[in-house]
Amino acid sequence: MGHVISDLSKYVITFFMIIYTLECFVAVATKKEHERGGVYIRQIICMFMVHFLGFAAICLETEDVSYIIFYGFQQILLFATIALFRVAYPEADKLVINNMCMLLTISFIMLTRISYQKSIRQFIIVAVSLIIGLFIPFLVSKLKFLKHLTWIYGMVGVFALLVVAVLGSVTHGSKISYSINGFTFQPSEFVKILFVFFIAGLLTESKSLGQVVISAVAAAAHVIILVFSKDLGSAVIFFAGYLIMVFIATKNYFYLFAGILGGAGASIVAYHMFSHVRRRIQAWRDPWSDVDDIGYQAAQSLFAIGTGGWFGMGLYQGMPKKIPVVEKDFIFAAISEEMGAVFALCLLLICLGCFLQFMMMACKMQALFYKLIAFGFGMLYITQVFLAVGGAIKFIPSTGVTLPLVSYGGSSVLSTFMMFGVMQGLFILKRSEEEEDGYDS
Repeated sequence: MGHVISDLSKYVITFFMIIYTLECFVAVATKKEHERGGVYIRQIICMFMVHFLGFAAICLETEDVSYIIFYGFQQILLFATIALFRVAYPEADKLVINNMCMLLTISFIMLTRISYQKSIRQFIIVAVSLIIGLFIPFLVSKLKFLKHLTWIYGMVGVFALLVVAVLGSVTHGSKISYSINGFTFQPSEFVKILFVFFIAGLLTESKSLGQVVISAVAAAAHVIILVFSKDLGSAVIFFAGYLIMVFIATKNYFYLFAGILGGAGASIVAYHMFSHVRRRIQAWRDPWSDVDDIGYQAAQSLFAIGTGGWFGMGLYQGMPKKIPVVEKDFIFAAISEEMGAVFALCLLLICLGCFLQFMMMACKMQALFYKLIAFGFGMLYITQVFLAVGGAIKFIPSTGVTLPLVSYGGSSVLSTFMMFGVMQGLFILKRSEEEEDGYDS
């Protein structure tokens, strides 16, 4: 009987996921904030139901009621996140907060299913990240001098990347992390935040050709260090963020197309320079030619997605653990296998909804510095989503990046919380400007 209920739950979970996703776009289409109250409440109810049914299925499949306690702590954390942001920042973007919590809900369900121990560690990291993230909007909205620390951002960022390139530990052929007193973190996740502030500061000072060249050299320094660390996924994210920021600042299509051509040329050079890049390209082009070695990860990911169908096999009915590092790089494949393609598509639409909110926020910002930061963070976010999902479905070669707020990884979660916090700070700034303009008029 338990298996029957668990099997039926996947359809109900998918139903609530669809409703939540539709409400996202209803909220975007509703211009007046006071008319969105019902949307936010319905989203929270759907989120609660997805979380409850997911853990109910986990308890039924494992016959272990201890998961109920873990579920309770997660519920407290999720609702505390919503409540604390609403109390501390009543002018914050509530849709982004809801989406952030829904992505965390999906992460909690899938990581608990894949690895209970890792899900507990991730829960602790999320709790700590929440505490840190709560202060970010205040700092952004109040500390005006942040826009004047341009070269400090650049120097700290380059130094952090150099430390990893020289002293970092090698993971899957790349130097991406560094350990201090037993704590391992990935500096590039935090440097990308400094990088956006750095480039925004440079382009705010001047948009002349000379300044663009200086910014290009500075960006190249970051990207080259990442390339020699063989952290090519992060290099692509940094490059995409820089390119959109230069284009927004200058409105010059020559810089955009020159950057795209330069990036294409750099990818060819990387292919010939690094053996692990050639292995990933080979695995992408034809994983079946060496399915027991270099093509194994891609092949298992495709098998998982293919067997999931539209509504998934149900929690604990698939075999996601057959995919190497499934909890990080390939969690989208695990979601597709056990939760289904419809659920996975809704997840992508929620990520797209976050991106659209970031872009809408960026378009409304009047100060160039803040506008560039919003566009930069939006591009970083959607590029990372594209790389994570594209690698899982074999649309592009795997780059080893995580799906923000869904994949396992402390550095990724904390940096994403910080990015969302900065965006909330910008949203609050914009709201304050609108209120002042309304008062003055």
